[in-house]
Amino acid sequence: MMIDQPGSDASVRPDAQAALDGDTTPLGRRTHWAVELLTAPAAPRDEDLSGAFVPVFLARHPQGFAATVGQWRGLGPFTVTDYQPVAHKSWVTLEGPGGVRSTLSLTLDSTGLIRVLHLGPEVVTPEVRAWEDLERALEQPGVTWSALVTREEDGVTRTLYAKDADRPMPNGSSYKLYLMRALAQAVAAGSVRWDDRVTVTPALRSLPTGDMQELPDGTRVGVRETAYKMIAMSDNTAADLIQDLLGRDAVERAVVEGGHADPSLLRPFLTSHEVFEIGWGDPELRAGWAAADEEGRRRLLERIAGPMTVRGSDLGPTVHQQGLDWHMSAWDVSRVLGALTDDAARDTSGVVDDILTAYPGVPVDSARWPRVVFKGGSCPGVMMFCWLLEDPDGVRRTLVLQQCADDQKLIGDGQFLRGMGARVIESGLLGGTSR
Repeated sequence: MMIDQPGSDASVRPDAQAALDGDTTPLGRRTHWAVELLTAPAAPRDEDLSGAFVPVFLARHPQGFAATVGQWRGLGPFTVTDYQPVAHKSWVTLEGPGGVRSTLSLTLDSTGLIRVLHLGPEVVTPEVRAWEDLERALEQPGVTWSALVTREEDGVTRTLYAKDADRPMPNGSSYKLYLMRALAQAVAAGSVRWDDRVTVTPALRSLPTGDMQELPDGTRVGVRETAYKMIAMSDNTAADLIQDLLGRDAVERAVVEGGHADPSLLRPFLTSHEVFEIGWGDPELRAGWAAADEEGRRRLLERIAGPMTVRGSDLGPTVHQQGLDWHMSAWDVSRVLGALTDDAARDTSGVVDDILTAYPGVPVDSARWPRVVFKGGSCPGVMMFCWLLEDPDGVRRTLVLQQCADDQKLIGDGQFLRGMGARVIESGLLGGTSR
């Protein structure tokens, strides 16, 4: 999913090029190389590109990716005005003729190769100085949204801001928070170990996001690595492997114990594979799912067990209205974030915390927020982002932003909603008083 641009404004960072030049991390080197594709005197050839991208990326460009790069170069010449690296993702703002600004977004595969490289118009997000600014930005025709901001100290949770925070909404990949809870509990109980292995099979292979779906059948992967990819890279196949390891019942118990206000909304607890197969496969499956009760839905899931027939190109119409998603309110999300943070505090190995804090979602001031847990989620017509941030005194804040619409075009690719989350985090409002 190309949904990961942090919030931006129309400012220019004069040291952006120097910051990019000086970043010698694998992400920095790949990003610098990608920018040079657009700014070097000579255009690249396809043979110059093959070693930098995962094969599946180049396979999506049968006419060659160099032609696309050539089109991008035609929008230049470019000047680098901003560079923001976050874990395995980066964003470079490029200014072209007439002051027109674009964003080059890049995502690294777990192997260090480029999985996503995209150039598009810069998405500008307004500053947030008061909660009314957030409301004006998110109030869009045809889009349903909710938001919740809380502050927790000494076991007392105060609401700093809430908008329809009790309303269940589809959430996409944030369901993986419950999987992580169930896994942490299994490890604590001794029934699963971090160095146990799961096996990739056709029946457990899903669609992107992530890269584990490209592993050969029979590949065995450690539970720790699989859980890391499930959370930090939102790998759908990784999530399905974890659910297969634990069992659906265990995850449904984690939903109850995680504080969901109406656990029946997540029963049966779907895998990503099942959502894709029912949502965009045989239309009779969707009709059957929508009409069935819980037991009928469980029988339907038994019938479709096996290799997926749906391809990524089949995804299109929104299906969350038919219960084909994971429905959680903003309060549900906030509660499971808090429960996971408690799990991490009890985990003496430190693995749970390492996984939860591996990817903060947006650039965050580590002096102000030394610990950040992040999860995003999307499906056609669905977008959500959530954060749990701890200050140096251990006081927690949670921020949950949710959107859904019947038309995917109204939701977009998530750059705006994520940017608004970044705006709230940098605004100072998280340290405010209760509203």
